[in-house]
Amino acid sequence: MRGDSLEFLRRFTEAFGPAGFEREVIGLAKGYAGPHSDQILYDKLGSIVFRKIGRGPRILLTGHVDEIGFVISGIDKETGFLSFNPLGGWFDQVLLSTVVIVRTRKGDLPGVIAAKPPHLLPREEAEKVVKIDKMFIDIGATSGEEARDMGVRVGDPAIPWSPFQTIKGGKLVMGKAFDDRIGAFAILELLRELKEGGIGHPNDLFCAATVQEEVGLRGASTVPHLVDPDAAIVVDVDISGDVPGIRAEEAPARMGKGPSILAYDPSMIPNQPFKEFAIGVAEECGIPYQISQSPRGGTDAGRIHIYKTGCPSLVIGIPTRHIHSKASIASLEDLENAVRLLIELVKRLDEPTVKSFTAL
Repeated sequence: MRGDSLEFLRRFTEAFGPAGFEREVIGLAKGYAGPHSDQILYDKLGSIVFRKIGRGPRILLTGHVDEIGFVISGIDKETGFLSFNPLGGWFDQVLLSTVVIVRTRKGDLPGVIAAKPPHLLPREEAEKVVKIDKMFIDIGATSGEEARDMGVRVGDPAIPWSPFQTIKGGKLVMGKAFDDRIGAFAILELLRELKEGGIGHPNDLFCAATVQEEVGLRGASTVPHLVDPDAAIVVDVDISGDVPGIRAEEAPARMGKGPSILAYDPSMIPNQPFKEFAIGVAEECGIPYQISQSPRGGTDAGRIHIYKTGCPSLVIGIPTRHIHSKASIASLEDLENAVRLLIELVKRLDEPTVKSFTAL
């Protein structure tokens, strides 16, 4: 991967952007992809769409840029500790001792998620998982008044602090917000490759960075009304099942084995001709791929595929370990192959091909 692309991926994933607070991340996306697009569109929820104007069917690609985070729900009057609600799906067990950044009107404050010390818990209580409603964020304040003087208000957002880094000799990346800024990054790289490589496409192409996916696929509900797509590709992370205790039928994708083509999740069954088309393109071009499924969860495609009378949709996944935690791991080779697959798909999505997805 080019050095400037990798540096942007670092800034993109380290940026502050939980669901509902994505402006900083959207601004980064605009700065990176704007020069490679012909037109920039916005919905009224916060999503941004980069258009490569062309003739033919209207093709929508999306990747959501919101990360899971927290929102301050209260300030303890006596201690200054902050209660919080989750923004998105957190597993309680990963939270204790997480260093966080609370964004206030006076600036960012570091803090740590904590709970009652285990030394002071009865044995039977100490053996149980601490639930999120028993946790608090400690920003060093000693009273509610002091916390408010530091700038904290109910409704302020927070995210985990987790610097981006490369590991395994630069083959893997580790950091926060890979779900799904790593997928959105693949779409932005597609735009750069099309522009710099002078690559043509027989369609009108719309590449969206959507918001608020983690709290109900909300950006995916508004963007189709802006674009009116004939077909859509969603790029998101896929659960990498190559960790202890996971059976292949639970999560078949493996990190380093190529991007996945989703066969099923509870929010969407993909358009079958579209899925077979993608498999054929990957095999034709020698791009490694995996067929995946997920028994739980969903992506932006869960909304997009039922837009109006239906929109043929497909999900391309990037296998990622430890999603919905403060630090995930992904393969740069998988990411690069996802970009390759997207380019080859976009080059072939002409009007007859798109019409064939719904022809009987």
